[in-house]
Amino acid sequence: MERKKYRLFLDSNVILSGLFSERGAPRLILDLLSLGLPVLAGLTGRFNLIEIERNLQKKMPAALPAYHHYLPKLRLEIIPVPSPEDFRALGAAVADKDLPVLASAIKGKTDHFVTGDKRLISLIGKKGGLPFKTVCPAEFLDKVLPEILQGKRRR
Repeated sequence: MERKKYRLFLDSNVILSGLFSERGAPRLILDLLSLGLPVLAGLTGRFNLIEIERNLQKKMPAALPAYHHYLPKLRLEIIPVPSPEDFRALGAAVADKDLPVLASAIKGKTDHFVTGDKRLISLIGKKGGLPFKTVCPAEFLDKVLPEILQGKRRR
């Protein structure tokens, strides 16, 4: 029987942190995804990539070539920018700037939304009812990943 592939949606801050730090949980997550493990699938939204590129262009334009070189190695599935109709299900529990990100995670049928944004984690926790678990990068590595690798993690 084939094992389920767990779908991890990476928020922009996880991708940026992982690309520009040689250490830490975000970097380890990116390294794991670049291995192409059969139990993990990485996702992010087109909206997230637009946000990353805009920030790099504004703050670190010299880093854009490295970003464009490394991004394909992550083997991320890119979820198209959601429509405003996709936002309606989310209500007003989160900031407008987070709506496209969460709608993308829902469209991508993600199992785990990985973000370093503690405020967003708190807001999602208060909202409830989303079809995925929200974790910070360290929590993913310490708690979720071991269960996935042992075949214990269920949706």
